[in-house]
Amino acid sequence: MGVITTRDGTKLFYKDWGPRDAQPVVFHHGWPLSSDDWDTQMLFFLSHGYRVIAHDRRGHGRSDQTDSGNDMDTYAADVVDLARELDLRNAIHIGHSTGGGEAARYAARAEPGRVAKLILIGAVTPVMIASGSNPDGIPLAVFDGFRASLAANRAQFFLDIASGPFYGFNRDGAEVSQGLIDNWWRQGMSGGAKAHYDCIAAFSETDFTGDLEALSIPVLLLHGEDDQVVPVEITARKAVDLLQDGTLKTYPGLSHGLFATHPDVVNPDLLDFARA
Repeated sequence: MGVITTRDGTKLFYKDWGPRDAQPVVFHHGWPLSSDDWDTQMLFFLSHGYRVIAHDRRGHGRSDQTDSGNDMDTYAADVVDLARELDLRNAIHIGHSTGGGEAARYAARAEPGRVAKLILIGAVTPVMIASGSNPDGIPLAVFDGFRASLAANRAQFFLDIASGPFYGFNRDGAEVSQGLIDNWWRQGMSGGAKAHYDCIAAFSETDFTGDLEALSIPVLLLHGEDDQVVPVEITARKAVDLLQDGTLKTYPGLSHGLFATHPDVVNPDLLDFARA
């Protein structure tokens, strides 16, 4: 574990486990979480001989609670700084939700030799929000509601998300994990309210079409078919058609947080793609 200082002076917390000469696997967490969300996958890849790295995005977790720079261009620039500091080469990048957008933007702009493959899980790519060019997207009013709820009572809002749609715990017959709920809430509340507020625009309004089209590396998209947060029809099913070398796998009945609820299902697919 350590801290780097980015080009604008922001301090980012990161974890770096495993042999320094092993192939790196870099994890990008979702909103409003932290690198802790990847602990299960980090331990899994570590057990298979990889070097595993995950950082807390600016404004999240243990990184500086910035009141500026909470946008995708800056997030990607922060990863550039991290990759340089740790000299990460031939890395496999795995991003979930907002982290999928961050990972895609970084991979499209990365220095040659830094990125070998990309995995997007429940990612917000290519674009979430409804517009004239994206009529089946999610209306702006939904994200305005997110901002209002966060500003009014962030603690309750985060509890409601984790207890409900994020893991599909609001579905009849769902096997509810109180530990996952509590850990989601803990991670969320450790970050900064201003950064979390700003990040709603970053994950909902950023258009990643150009980033996806620019990628020539192999990209795997994994998505739960019952994702209530980032619906598969408006994201992954569109994103795969923009990629030069993309593969999409969906999971019937699984939620937005599928890698946390079903690591026994998802982890082998991650490893197979990493080894291919």
